[in-house]
Amino acid sequence: MLARCSTFALDGLEPVSVSVELDVRPGLPGFSIVGLGDAAVRESRERVRAALLNSGFEFPLKRIVANLAPASLRKAGPGFDAALAAALLAASEQVPLLSLEGTAVFGEISLGGEIRGCRGTLAAAEGARAAGIQRFLVAEERACEAGLVEGLAVGGVRDLRELASLLAGRTGMRPPRGRVSLPVEPGGPDLADVKGQGAAVEALTIAAAGGHNLLIEGPPGVGKTMLARRLPGLLPPLRRDEALAVTRIQSVAGLHSGDALVSSRPFRAPHHTISPAGLVGGGSVPTPGEVTLAHLGVLFLDELSEFPRHCLDSLRQPLEDGFVTVVRRGFTAVFPSQVTVVAATNPCPCGHAGDSSRCKCDQRALDSHSRRLSGPLLDRFDLLVTTGQPTRSDLEAGPSLTTVEARRRVLVAREMQLARWGETGVSSNHMASESDLRAGGLFGDEAVRVVGDAYDRGLIGPRGRVRVMRVARTIADLEQQQETAEEHVLAALSMRLRANEASR
Repeated sequence: MLARCSTFALDGLEPVSVSVELDVRPGLPGFSIVGLGDAAVRESRERVRAALLNSGFEFPLKRIVANLAPASLRKAGPGFDAALAAALLAASEQVPLLSLEGTAVFGEISLGGEIRGCRGTLAAAEGARAAGIQRFLVAEERACEAGLVEGLAVGGVRDLRELASLLAGRTGMRPPRGRVSLPVEPGGPDLADVKGQGAAVEALTIAAAGGHNLLIEGPPGVGKTMLARRLPGLLPPLRRDEALAVTRIQSVAGLHSGDALVSSRPFRAPHHTISPAGLVGGGSVPTPGEVTLAHLGVLFLDELSEFPRHCLDSLRQPLEDGFVTVVRRGFTAVFPSQVTVVAATNPCPCGHAGDSSRCKCDQRALDSHSRRLSGPLLDRFDLLVTTGQPTRSDLEAGPSLTTVEARRRVLVAREMQLARWGETGVSSNHMASESDLRAGGLFGDEAVRVVGDAYDRGLIGPRGRVRVMRVARTIADLEQQQETAEEHVLAALSMRLRANEASR
């Protein structure tokens, strides 16, 4: 007898509908699974056999063949176990065959018959809704995560006996229990802890208001990391569609607890020994990298000059396009990468370049250090701020700006940007094109002239020209000005150029 059960595979972050076709016929006893599955899929034969027997069901001593269609799609992970078990129960007439119509099952099975949650449950639930599935059955621990998808009937099951009882109609579906709505955002480190870095705090506020990439350069111990870790607290809360996107990524990566939408923007700080695949994604079965795990949040690269150059250069395309394309033989995975990058670096190997009393680096060491960061990568940072040693009076002074005060300015600026471009898909200034910035009288004549003069003097290139205009528009938004003025462009230029460049 042939039975079919719907489930889902993950192609990168996207769900793909998979039909588990299971045939039970007289013949030499055996259980084979075809359909381009990995080792975890092939091993599900033993898990399903043990789970059925330990749950009190009969395992038919016949010829069993299971096909995971489409056969051309690579399948990975144990998420097909529950669907295989359900199809086998139906094919062996232990549950009604028609009970699987309009039903999708997703989860791993233990040897004792317990159904366990799997990575990517939220993505699978979204795929079920798109495919018109009427009923989606998952492990009880992941039912709340699947319940985040509106318009889909979700049922949580504890074990194989409960799954069979539900399919046979002896029990009804239990609705997901847990927190489905957005929880309150927890508090984070306060900007008031930063002392004596007024220019850096202002640059951080601009980065938050417009989504601009920021490079902080300075000697060790002056607060570069402290500044970067306070950026998430300045960003606006996630909208529901953004929260779903972040939750989906964390679910696929195995970072989500499975109880509610992620409420806070992600903050990722990978170590400088990371590989290119770990940073931008990759592997034989492509998985998201750090730049995708930080999607709609902050990617912090501490000790930037210690990262391998080829690793950093792999970031250039994702930062420009907002997505990563990973190509492997026979398939392609696309991962989103809309992040705000904050990087911190020392100006020289000892960290005290410019201070002749403390810096002992020779010219060869300085040149070697500067070559670690490529020009094309540095050109993708909209803001460059140099931090110095704060004075004793700075350290003893009270807080000059709190996170609450700075965030209030950021939220007003972001609301202006959404009102201006919300219908076009541009959520913040860092995504705006030059035509967007020049439309509607956003730039005054003097502001345009200053940008042109800087370009003629070779201070900025074509890419830098647009990025300066974006930052200038963000500064104007922070001041709640409808027109970008000359002083806004000059401020943007001052925060993009190093001192030796600005003097040209």
